[in-house]
Amino acid sequence: MDRTSGRTALRAQGRKAAAALGGHQSSGTRHPLVAVVMVLPLAILLAVVFGGWEAVITQASSVAGMLGR
Repeated sequence: MDRTSGRTALRAQGRKAAAALGGHQSSGTRHPLVAVVMVLPLAILLAVVFGGWEAVITQASSVAGMLGR
């Protein structure tokens, strides 16, 4: 029981600190397009660095085929 109350207190302190710094309290949810925009640059970088364009194209065409396009 002590462990959960400690974590709750830490979360409350974090929220207070964020509010004091002018931040807003997030609800914990994010629009899917925002998540895609956040991860897309890293995915492109990894595909370029490791030469995975062929795998990306193959998987995209497979998904498009399953969707009937």
